Amino acid sequence: MALQINPSILSADFSRLADEAKAVEGADWLHVDVMDNHFVPNLTLGVPVVESLSKATDTPLDCHLMIEDPDRWAPQYIEAGAGSVTFHVEAAAAPVRLAREIRAKGARASMALKPATPIEPYEDLLPELDMLLVMTVEPGFGGQAFLDIMLPKIRRTRQLIDKHGLELWLQVDGGVSAATIQRCAEAGADVFVAGSAVYGAQDPAKAVTELRHLAEQATTAPGTGDGLVTGR
Repeated sequence: MALQINPSILSADFSRLADEAKAVEGADWLHVDVMDNHFVPNLTLGVPVVESLSKATDTPLDCHLMIEDPDRWAPQYIEAGAGSVTFHVEAAAAPVRLAREIRAKGARASMALKPATPIEPYEDLLPELDMLLVMTVEPGFGGQAFLDIMLPKIRRTRQLIDKHGLELWLQVDGGVSAATIQRCAEAGADVFVAGSAVYGAQDPAKAVTELRHLAEQATTAPGTGDGLVTGR
């Protein structure tokens, strides 16, 4: 699959979200971080803002639910306009049932893992998903430094995806920038969430293009066989 860049509005100006969404219309998805101040120590936005944002942009919304009880709340984000909904396996009571419900309602089902959560216990769940998110910082706040110790976990996740022959997107979120995106791509990620690297730039649209180019360079470097990282 083609590499994807998903700007995170967590780093945008919340007083002008419609304009900030338009500023990155060349992106593949708009990443929306939903935090409840319980699962993570921060409070951001909820269903009404997602609904308004979905009406203000043609870029599909990728909602990352960093909340307690996603089994209850995830369907409401689909109804609000989300095209992809990510729940944390650490918070979900019934992850398989939740993934199936998200898909049944017409959205892509994604499962997120905090840095300390291993992928191996959830290998059997992978066929139920459309995307797997490996957090490369502790969830809760934007602008954190990328955790290099997550690179082996990204590689192991890619190996499991390939083992089962799945068309499963592998997303990374946290500290993704021009300095780190190539390492993520080389490890096997193909969807990249970037917050301050995009919205902290003078030209957010140009930043999206540059990040995409860097990721593509990493996957076409010598030693990657046919020019693509395994699993693309």
